[in-house]
Amino acid sequence: MTDATAGDHARIPVLLTPWSVEDLTLLHHSNSPAMTSHTGGPETEEALLKRQHRYEALSARPAEEGRMFRVSLEESGEPVGSVGYWPRTWQGEEVYETGYGILPEFQGRGLGVAALRAVARAAAEAGGRRKLHAYPSVDNAASNAVLQKAGFELLGKVEFEYPPGHEIVSHDWCLDLHPVAGAADPAE
Repeated sequence: MTDATAGDHARIPVLLTPWSVEDLTLLHHSNSPAMTSHTGGPETEEALLKRQHRYEALSARPAEEGRMFRVSLEESGEPVGSVGYWPRTWQGEEVYETGYGILPEFQGRGLGVAALRAVARAAAEAGGRRKLHAYPSVDNAASNAVLQKAGFELLGKVEFEYPPGHEIVSHDWCLDLHPVAGAADPAE
């Protein structure tokens, strides 16, 4: 488990816990129209169960092969969302990709920024890849703002397929993980 800070002045501690069978309830809660409006809408129960199994399997492999985490408030342990990283080849380079989601009732508190900073540290500590990329839709202003606040650099617009079979225009955000390794806060 790890904690993170969000914002320059306020410490927002979050815990990242590797995804487990107990997190299916959180996955169901995240499968709402509000949470999936930029990713193709809510999934069927069958697709959700497949996602749960993928997340569990990802978190059972060695850390350099990626991780999916439950994001919880440090003080109460209350689950507030998810974040993860996984390997991919992007434009001929071996990188990590990241994705996150914070439940609507917890949004606007800096938890997405804190979760991304914490997952960047986890990916940096895992080793293996130098860069962490995220690809939110250009229409997802909130997610793009969170990535900027978390210290990612906007590289430009790209064609991206998500969900599979659905082409969207995304922003390509990138964070160099080498300065992050061992740093207290990757965006400082």
